[in-house]
Amino acid sequence: MLIGERTDTGLNILGFGMSPTDGLRRGVVVNMDKTTRSIKQAIEAAEHTAGVQTGAVYVGIAGEHIESVNSRGAIAISRTDHGITQKDIARVFEAASALQIPMDRQVIHTLAQEFIVDDQRGIPDPDGLYGVRLEVLVHIVTGAITSKQNLYKCINRAGLEVKDLVLDSFASSFAVLSSDEKELGVILLDLGGGTTDLAIFYEGSIRHSAVIPIGGKNLTSDIAIGLRTPLERAEEIKLNHCRAIFSRSDEDAHIEVPGVGGRPQRKVSQEQLASIVGPRMEEIFSFAHREMKRSGYDDHIGAGVVLTGGGALMPGTVELAEQVFGIPAKIGIPDGHIGLVDEEKAPMFATGIGLMLYALESPERKEWTTSGGTGLFDRLYDRMKSWFENMS
Repeated sequence: MLIGERTDTGLNILGFGMSPTDGLRRGVVVNMDKTTRSIKQAIEAAEHTAGVQTGAVYVGIAGEHIESVNSRGAIAISRTDHGITQKDIARVFEAASALQIPMDRQVIHTLAQEFIVDDQRGIPDPDGLYGVRLEVLVHIVTGAITSKQNLYKCINRAGLEVKDLVLDSFASSFAVLSSDEKELGVILLDLGGGTTDLAIFYEGSIRHSAVIPIGGKNLTSDIAIGLRTPLERAEEIKLNHCRAIFSRSDEDAHIEVPGVGGRPQRKVSQEQLASIVGPRMEEIFSFAHREMKRSGYDDHIGAGVVLTGGGALMPGTVELAEQVFGIPAKIGIPDGHIGLVDEEKAPMFATGIGLMLYALESPERKEWTTSGGTGLFDRLYDRMKSWFENMS
């Protein structure tokens, strides 16, 4: 939970709160009471640090239920003598969103990739241009209705209103990716606790997104099972002693590992620990590499890989990513938006900072970045209603 304020230079973090998310599994609510309690604890900590209270939040969403697809819509311009209007833009979005979506799913985002006017591609803003045919390419993200409802209910029970729902990886992109990286082509990997979220950007727009159902909690579980130690101690070992790639300089290093159920402590070598952690981290990157290939944009990643999230803080993660992907990688840090957040730990807060930057975006941009707070068709309906009111 992050609380921030707008400044002349962008954003300043006033307060943050953290709480274990025992009620979530792979980004999905599995226990409402525990999830609500975690949200309340995080809110109280953030409000105490910031010295202010909040009643509404922007929320990030991930989980195995998230799916995405690229789509295209085309319309004839209604009044060619007046140029393209916001009404035309709304109609072409509606055409692009006319997909057969299962009844148990709901659109979270319809994100514009580019507009095409009379076969002229790469138009970021068609408003006012003259033409006879308007097309739009969009990236549509959907999620399970029940997962969204459960998340909303927990947040409401914690005393908060949801202003908007935003895909985690899309939110993180606002905090850690530059416009140059998005233009050249970049893979964003948000290494979270329950999932690893992937987004590919090219020519300034999101082109592919996916959620890999493996995260930091899987590492913790691997360590607990492999070293036969309690989960709490396994989490501590993961945070303080693990490396994604074994270093020969640690060949003689050992750590004390307590046993389960009162069994005595024993020494474990760093090499043994790396043999547990390394394969799991490589598996995560291998799944992400497979998604990159599946997207069809593997030849358009000019800016490399950007890693963020808590998992990016593990030593050796960048080097391992470069080995698996075969392209440069770096850790994405929310530059200029740190405030109270320690810069070394800033990648942990990339999604939260990105959500606030998303909230600060201009209303004009959000007209073409419809998201799941109210739903695309609700927003289209409201817009059409205002047109008829203006005509009367």
